Amino acid sequence: MRDVRRQINLNHSLAIIIGTVIGSGVFIQLPIVQQATGSPGLAIIAWLIGGIIWLPQLFILAEMGTAYPQQGFGYLYLQKAGSPGLAFIYVWTVFWTSDTPSITILAVAAVAALDVFFPVLADSYQTKIIAALIIMALTWVHVRSVNRGGQLQVLLTIVKLSPLVLLSVLGFFFFDSPHLFMSSTLAADKSLFVLVTAGVAATVWSYAGFPNILYMAGEIKEPGKTLPMALLGSLLVVTAVYVLVAAATGALVPHDVLVGSAGGFANPFKYLPWFAGIAAGFLAIAAFTSMVGATNACIMVQPRIEYAIAQDNLFFPIFGKLHTKYGTPANSILIQSGLAIIMIFIGGIEALMGYFTLSYILQNLVVYVVIFWLRKRDDYRPAYKSPAWQLMALLAIIFQVLLLFGTFNAFPLDGVLAALILILTGLPVYFYFKKRQNLSTGH
Repeated sequence: MRDVRRQINLNHSLAIIIGTVIGSGVFIQLPIVQQATGSPGLAIIAWLIGGIIWLPQLFILAEMGTAYPQQGFGYLYLQKAGSPGLAFIYVWTVFWTSDTPSITILAVAAVAALDVFFPVLADSYQTKIIAALIIMALTWVHVRSVNRGGQLQVLLTIVKLSPLVLLSVLGFFFFDSPHLFMSSTLAADKSLFVLVTAGVAATVWSYAGFPNILYMAGEIKEPGKTLPMALLGSLLVVTAVYVLVAAATGALVPHDVLVGSAGGFANPFKYLPWFAGIAAGFLAIAAFTSMVGATNACIMVQPRIEYAIAQDNLFFPIFGKLHTKYGTPANSILIQSGLAIIMIFIGGIEALMGYFTLSYILQNLVVYVVIFWLRKRDDYRPAYKSPAWQLMALLAIIFQVLLLFGTFNAFPLDGVLAALILILTGLPVYFYFKKRQNLSTGH
């Protein structure tokens, strides 16, 4: 069977990670994080901690990624660790509760951002139709070429970072604002730990996406060098941008006004004298571009994991075929995009985000635990080794447990429970595919 080619360089990798991570979060999550913490100062701390807790995680991910620079990420690692059942449940969970919904959320939010020009796009059937068309257009690009998809991602990432860098720079002129130093408006019986933990949990969606590059590790040039540089370099960029944007927004926008915009887009630009007249349109275009870039990255990267598991005959065979002309996992890309379009018409963003967050934390938890088994394998020879790997792995695991606690405080229970139920439905599906695999091998 034809194998994938290594065509993704360091610039592509950085653009894919940053483009995946910085999407709707910076515009939608600012008021949600500040609402969860009750003050701008605690919100800034939550954004900073949200980035810092990724450091031990990325050390571990870089090590595992360079040990096994192939397609599949968590599925591959769990298979190597001797847990095919858990590996399948991982892919099932990823496919239904995080990867596919993330495409839906980003595409809908991108279109809704343009409601300042076209009010009907705030929440209408037209919004959903345009979101579906965006997914279809980006899918067409990625079915036809890995290289062109990577080049498009580089361009979109540069464009999306520009307004955020601008806001960060201009925000320095307002850091003496009294808004930044107010006490939390939430109940006094809530401890600092509870407030900050809830705030950090609310940043999970905004920081999600770093591991996605490992889905397509088999297509990265010089993975031993490229993966660690891309993972750690992108974390530095993303954390700096989020902290500075949160600080600038907290200084510019009154707390009550910012919290009141939860469920929509915060617009700190309208509080800048130089942007007051064009702030709404400027933010709308910036948000649209940013989320289209994130949608593009998700469509490019995420279908690779279903391709990997289908290659092992543990998933629907159609996912495991490469396009005969373009050499891309075209079927996997098309099916995931198709399901994302269907989800556009059946769910609200807030429920989907709670649904996504629980699933994402559980996925990460399983991946970090598995390194203790991988380290015992003879073929585990990473080009990059994590400093104090046992400590880093334990910290990564502890952070996920704390984020689980915060998730139940930050999001609606129905979305969280929906994720749990859908995860459990993977068990009978796994036994079906396992039986088919045993029959085909004569076991």
